[in-house]
Amino acid sequence: MKKFLLITAAVILAIIALSSIGHIVGLAISLFIVYFSYKQFMETNSTVGKVIWAVIGLIGFSGLLGSLPALAGIAAVYILYTGYKNWDRKKESAPIVNDEDPFVGFEREWEKLKK
Repeated sequence: MKKFLLITAAVILAIIALSSIGHIVGLAISLFIVYFSYKQFMETNSTVGKVIWAVIGLIGFSGLLGSLPALAGIAAVYILYTGYKNWDRKKESAPIVNDEDPFVGFEREWEKLKK
């Protein structure tokens, strides 16, 4: 039952990720525009150039705000990735320090004390 629920969740997350591809692409393009306009804004010395790059940056930022549903798609892809990576991981138990029977160790220590 647990595997069925995990597979169902994976299918739902995959649908969310696939439906957000357009928003993810728009987010990437908008981030590039904002980054490039910021770099050009900082390098430009003229006031007119700074105004033009600021307007381009604001246009990119508005596109960025319009692509915020991409965050749900990115989160879905991340959850799918971590789930896939940990799918067959066995539960790690505490390491056994001594494989011997505890009473055998007791007998050995008792013999040392008697000497």
